[in-house]
Amino acid sequence: VAKNGAVATSQPLAAQVGLQILQKGGNAVDAAVATAAALNVLEPMSTGIGGDMFALIWMADTKQVTAINGSGRSAAGANPEDVISKGYSSIPNNGPDAGLAVSVPGTVDGWQKCLEKHGTMTLKEV
Repeated sequence: VAKNGAVATSQPLAAQVGLQILQKGGNAVDAAVATAAALNVLEPMSTGIGGDMFALIWMADTKQVTAINGSGRSAAGANPEDVISKGYSSIPNNGPDAGLAVSVPGTVDGWQKCLEKHGTMTLKEV
């Protein structure tokens, strides 16, 4: 049990990970990142670091919501001319050129940003 906190998720062991972070003095952001990381191991069929991460964080002291965008970026060599030269007016989502829609995963970078801006622990600690 943690004072003034709770963790809810689809996987009980992941919830336990988040609860342990709260018990160690971490805040809600620390616990959320730890829980998400645990879900990558415990529910790999539903969660993974190879995708995107988005977070809305309520800041009680300022009464404002902060948004963290951990969506992937296009590859360094990607450019609109490549898509146009293949005859497309937008990036295809299926077919032989669907790979043009693949981005560099942003999840771990998003976790790091959450912790740096609003956490009390480092990524290594969680």
